[in-house]
Amino acid sequence: MKYLILISSLFWWLPVQAQVLLRHDATLTMQMDDARFGGFSSLEVAADGASFIATSDRGTLLRGEILRENGRMVGLAGLALSPILDTKGAPLTGLNTDAEGLAIDDSGKIYMSFEGNHRVMVQNSPEGLPGFVPKHPDFPGLINNSGLEALAVDERGVVYAIPERSGGYETPFPVYRYMGEAWNKDWQIERRGDYLVTGADIFEGRLYVLERDLAGLFGFSSRIRRFEIADGLINEEVLINTPAGRFDNLEGISVWRAEGGEIRVLLISDGNFRFFQKDQLVEMVLEAVP
Repeated sequence: MKYLILISSLFWWLPVQAQVLLRHDATLTMQMDDARFGGFSSLEVAADGASFIATSDRGTLLRGEILRENGRMVGLAGLALSPILDTKGAPLTGLNTDAEGLAIDDSGKIYMSFEGNHRVMVQNSPEGLPGFVPKHPDFPGLINNSGLEALAVDERGVVYAIPERSGGYETPFPVYRYMGEAWNKDWQIERRGDYLVTGADIFEGRLYVLERDLAGLFGFSSRIRRFEIADGLINEEVLINTPAGRFDNLEGISVWRAEGGEIRVLLISDGNFRFFQKDQLVEMVLEAVP
């Protein structure tokens, strides 16, 4: 049955893929002599592509500078880890540490989503202490280890949160939106095949959704879909669907526009603190097909 699903997904994907695509540009493998290093599940890149911030499953933040030549990533500098703090200024502990989503709005306000204890935290600046965004009634009942995996924020400050699992192969993924007072979930995206949501970003009026499928010993396959934001999420496009094993466990996505005008998509992988996996930064360039 799995093969039938994959074949069906392929035929659905081909005519859309002919319009736009993502070209792989560079991959960097990150390393650091620190036991806390690893488990990166979300990502935000600076507007100029020169630095990034990521969150870890174990309650840490990773910051770093991206070295480039002619726009292409060639190395990293200044990698630094710091703990994510709770509302009292202490490092997160226990079930509270599993940070999965990250989004920063135009004012610099930082949102982070967590699973285990399914919640969204917000802090007004990097130096400030966080508070909590009110929970939607669904949040406490989200699947363990498959909670609020993807987080994004639009130019109006509306926060979007998508869980990793939808609850069934034919069940769409709910898209929770926080308008400043409460969440609603009147929007959704269709679930296609075995892929699960791992990350999201909003750039220039479009929602980019990163998804992952584990193909057993062959490794991970990744897919990126893009939606226009209107009265709902419309005009779905598949930008890339990678073969299993091409990259590691990609979980975070951040989109930016380079000085030359091209749109670049930066991705980060979660190596799960395992010696046979890699913590990668992968960058792709969006190209239109003639």
